[in-house]
Amino acid sequence: MTESHPAGCGAGRFAPSPSGDLHIGNIRSGLLSYVRARQTGRRFLWRVEDLDRVKAGSAESQLEVFAELGVEPDEPPLVQSARTAEYSAAIAKLAADGLVYECYCSRKDIAQAPSAPHAPPGAYPGTCRSLGEEERESARLRLEANNRQLALRLRADNREHRIDDVMLGRVDALVDDLVLRRGDGVFAYNLTVVVDDAASGIDEILRGDDLASSAPRQAYLSKLLGLPEPGWVHVPLVLSESGQRLAKRDGAVTYQQLRSLGWTIEDVFAWMQQSLGFGGDSRRWRSVDDMVNGVAFARMSSAPAVFVPPTAP
Repeated sequence: MTESHPAGCGAGRFAPSPSGDLHIGNIRSGLLSYVRARQTGRRFLWRVEDLDRVKAGSAESQLEVFAELGVEPDEPPLVQSARTAEYSAAIAKLAADGLVYECYCSRKDIAQAPSAPHAPPGAYPGTCRSLGEEERESARLRLEANNRQLALRLRADNREHRIDDVMLGRVDALVDDLVLRRGDGVFAYNLTVVVDDAASGIDEILRGDDLASSAPRQAYLSKLLGLPEPGWVHVPLVLSESGQRLAKRDGAVTYQQLRSLGWTIEDVFAWMQQSLGFGGDSRRWRSVDDMVNGVAFARMSSAPAVFVPPTAP
């Protein structure tokens, strides 16, 4: 289903990595992004986040699945691999403001380094933040000898920042010196999503609540780049029977696998209805239009859903 929206109106988005078939949890988040956009009069956009893991044909297959479910983006998908110049320009702007420095640390270096008592696990301890030029040159030569490249980090204020979320309320998190460009030359997620969301006019982001702690980082980075901060809607994840985040190793969890076991499109929407806490409603969901009409975010279950994969008859 595609509707006409003014070009200047806001937008929501779904941004999967084309690394394989989407599982039912990914699909649920994508459908909720579409529902939220339709309910609030926004455009629904699609982004192909193909800077890292890519499986040939996955981007097209993911779009085909959503088309079968009645969802098509309102504009052609934005493809990240075509936008590296924009990411470089964003780093150049930050560098001009004195907010970028070289980092020579490996993951092992960071894990073994002492961190501040108030810092969360994995926060960057600032090892390379204040090195002198001789130390930097020595570190560059060391990386070169080991066939490694340096990363670029943001010189953050290392303070707590907050966002306000439709589902979670206030979310606070420490913003450390996050990576802007990785040591393998790939532009980092926190940078690319901020640049792309602003370029596409995304003014509200719906995604899984496992990413909620990164939202203050992205809001902070938006401010430094002079970009508008979007609104936030972090929804509960879909878990496996063991209570872990659902993954393809858990059995028949992808749309293609479920269809091969006899699931219909109506079955997909019936499960969406149950998983979101609307199973007691009188109208059974059979299509994406039913989902648009049936989801009430204020009543939506805040608990993770558990998916039990069906087995072959």
